[in-house]
Amino acid sequence: MEKLTLLFTLILLSLLSNAQIPLPTNLEKGYPRIYITEEKREELEKTIRKEEWAKDVLAGIHKRIDEHVERHVSDPEWMVSRLQMYWTSKATNVYVNGIYYSHADGEAPVPTVRFTGSRDYTTDYVMPELEDIIPYMDDERGLYLQNKTREGNPLEWVGQAETGGIIHRHNQRIIGFAKDAAFLYWLEGDERYARFAFDIFDTYMMGMYYRSEPIDLLNGHIQTLVGLTCFQVIHESILTEVAELYDFLHRYIEQNQQEKISYYDATIKKWNDLIIKNGVPQNNWNLHQAKIILKAAMVLQDDENYEDGKGRQYYINYILNVTSARQWSLTKFLEYGYDSENGVWAECPGYAQGVTKDLTNFMVDFYNTFDHNLLPYMPVMDEAVRMLPQYLFPNGQTVAFGDSYYGPVTTEPISDMIRIAQKSGDQDCEKAYTAMYRLLVEDEESEKFQKSRADIASFFASKPLELNPKYKEGNRGDYITQTFYAPNVSWHVQRMGEDRDGMMVSLNGSLGNHMHANGINMELYGKGFVQGADPGKGAGYLQPIYLEYYSQFPAHNTVMVDGASSYTEMLSYHAFDLMGEYPKSEKMEGYYSEITYSDVYFLEPETRSDQSRLVSIVKTGEATGYYIDIFRSKKQRKGDKFHDYYYHNLGQSMELMDESGKPLDLSPNEEMAFAGGHLYALDYMWDKKLIKTDKDYQVEWKIDMPEGEEDIFMNLWMKGTEGREVFSIKSPPNKAFRGNGGLPYDVDKQPYLTFAARQHGEAWSHPFVSVYEPYTSGEGRSIVSIDGFEDENATDDFVGVQVVHQSGRIDYVFSCKDGKEAKYQDMSSDAAYALVGRAQDGSLILFMGNGTTLNGHGYTLSTEETGNVVLTYNGGKLMLDNEVAVSIGNGASERQYDSGSYREITFD
Repeated sequence: MEKLTLLFTLILLSLLSNAQIPLPTNLEKGYPRIYITEEKREELEKTIRKEEWAKDVLAGIHKRIDEHVERHVSDPEWMVSRLQMYWTSKATNVYVNGIYYSHADGEAPVPTVRFTGSRDYTTDYVMPELEDIIPYMDDERGLYLQNKTREGNPLEWVGQAETGGIIHRHNQRIIGFAKDAAFLYWLEGDERYARFAFDIFDTYMMGMYYRSEPIDLLNGHIQTLVGLTCFQVIHESILTEVAELYDFLHRYIEQNQQEKISYYDATIKKWNDLIIKNGVPQNNWNLHQAKIILKAAMVLQDDENYEDGKGRQYYINYILNVTSARQWSLTKFLEYGYDSENGVWAECPGYAQGVTKDLTNFMVDFYNTFDHNLLPYMPVMDEAVRMLPQYLFPNGQTVAFGDSYYGPVTTEPISDMIRIAQKSGDQDCEKAYTAMYRLLVEDEESEKFQKSRADIASFFASKPLELNPKYKEGNRGDYITQTFYAPNVSWHVQRMGEDRDGMMVSLNGSLGNHMHANGINMELYGKGFVQGADPGKGAGYLQPIYLEYYSQFPAHNTVMVDGASSYTEMLSYHAFDLMGEYPKSEKMEGYYSEITYSDVYFLEPETRSDQSRLVSIVKTGEATGYYIDIFRSKKQRKGDKFHDYYYHNLGQSMELMDESGKPLDLSPNEEMAFAGGHLYALDYMWDKKLIKTDKDYQVEWKIDMPEGEEDIFMNLWMKGTEGREVFSIKSPPNKAFRGNGGLPYDVDKQPYLTFAARQHGEAWSHPFVSVYEPYTSGEGRSIVSIDGFEDENATDDFVGVQVVHQSGRIDYVFSCKDGKEAKYQDMSSDAAYALVGRAQDGSLILFMGNGTTLNGHGYTLSTEETGNVVLTYNGGKLMLDNEVAVSIGNGASERQYDSGSYREITFD
């Protein structure tokens, strides 16, 4: 019976994974059809007459193009001649040398579309104003552009390979003018706009008809990425503008240039086929490609109208249901990228949010165009949108590991889900997402009535969202949990509290796309800011400073081994293993809320090193608390030279001190450098100063706030040990904040103040043991002293820390490895993490994380199975949370408790 059940399950899963998304039926036959049909024109005209926002959009479009249309009447070559084409050579074949343009040859009967300059968009040049562009520019010297690095931005000739993405972006701008004119012709009937649009469209499309796929002379990876206009098919968004232009101009062409429709359709089909042929299927590219293909497909005729049978149904079905080498079906794409358990997309947070947003946009556009709801065939999207708040720090900024930026969580997917629910009549879904939207959007009215862009899409897809007043704001705890673990991107977060006094620590490995080589990386929050912030990507992905510094270990809050730790950035496969956590990921209730922890293991591949990082948040009051960070690191094959612990923190100043607060006497030193066979990254850091010490020390960063505001601090205490060197360093600026992120200085221009500790030899029995405390100048520190203590059983890889608070509370932290029991005074434990605390009022906390025994303050916790147990005594109540069965002893009494959530217990 069990075998039959298993067989049935496998068959069902196979059927589901191969399920086809049905195509829309009753496709519109006439034009336009992408945003609107001819039958809906009067409805749009009515909207423009009645709605101020719609009047503003129309006026903005007119303002942008009217002068160009009027000029075109008397000078029809002016705008057309500013397209970047092979005007003279009429080249058909384009050759690239890796990421750079090489040359073109062949000859067409008409001018052809010029290819862009480089995959790397970094360039010293900009396109001049339209009036300063040389008409019909096609010169052996290249392009005549402005040099933005020289005073006065003079015009000068520059080789095409040095122009980045200027060419295809400029052409897209002109095609955009033509698209606007085509729309206004359809709406208002003025043929001047049609002639303007057609002359540009025809010149460009006939030029593209004769162009072929670019050839990479190196026969490398670029050959699988190139489009017709640029080096990456995902940037062929000009095709969507071409499609929209064609859609509104189609009836004019039918009436005036019917014979050219076959050329235009063939060009669009060729373009779509190349986007399907090239690209990357396993990340955001697949979706960007699909969006372009869909728009282009929508202006084609039905399949039966083409000899090859490839019309709009063919391409729509392709992106929904067909999988080829570099273009996956929507179903396979979703299965590959999303964790169906928690809705996390397998890229860094910035890109992951973008994919979710693009997918919900795609669903809304598809629904609006075809009256066909894709959500029932994409159920993971519900989970994907609901998880978005899990990215948030207490100040409302998202985590930003990998190629991400700090900023608010994107709410567009939520509004999209509301639109879908409203259109489909799903009131439960609308209610749920409205509650979430109200929680995350601070000013709904300004969001609702914000000025619409002067763009055609604003009339259709971007109409202001109307929320049902019956549906109220949700609760933060419904969407954000104290811990959250996403194994498909190797990310774990702990948090407690909100706003300035909240606390949060985020750990990430390197699994998924747009990731950095960062080992076990940490982001740390304190007093309103992500103080221990990730550095951002710093520059373009092909720039040396990105490849050699921002994406590498020393730019992150991590540990590097022998100056050599590194591996492939971008698409990376190096995850950590979650060895323990409390509370369980996504648990909503039934746990002790004042302590969290995570314990992760990472195999550093370059040096084959074992790395273990245990991080905990301990909340000691409404506005007070601290972080514990225990980082162990050792090479599997021995021969450890050194291990470097890096921590970067925001602020205008950083001071290294001994445990009494006296500044350390550091001396300039170039030991931490590329010289010696280490990473290039180290040479991007400067003003390095060093001191050798085996004593405890502390580091303090200060964010100097404006007059009248409390300054913000982060204090780091670290346990000293034999073989330790301590560095102060200036690192390249943090580039992860757009603007200043509320900071009182230019964070993207000032050095990122960095502390490093170097442990000579292994760092497993001499680990990096840290206590971080954020505080303000008004509050002062809540911790009086921090000291390490040793295991009386002399275990060499044990960590013990005593933390004494202003309130009189004393915490003892134990961290053991491999189940070895450690003892100190009347306390003992074998747990990976344990905390024994007593406050002045007699309240107690015994916290055992991944252990079997903990003794302290008269209580003994014993379990048969390794697990988490929390026992607290406060206000006369004894409370217990035990994930495994536990025996509790006190004096001569002992009692057994089955596993259960945090609850009051009696103990006789």
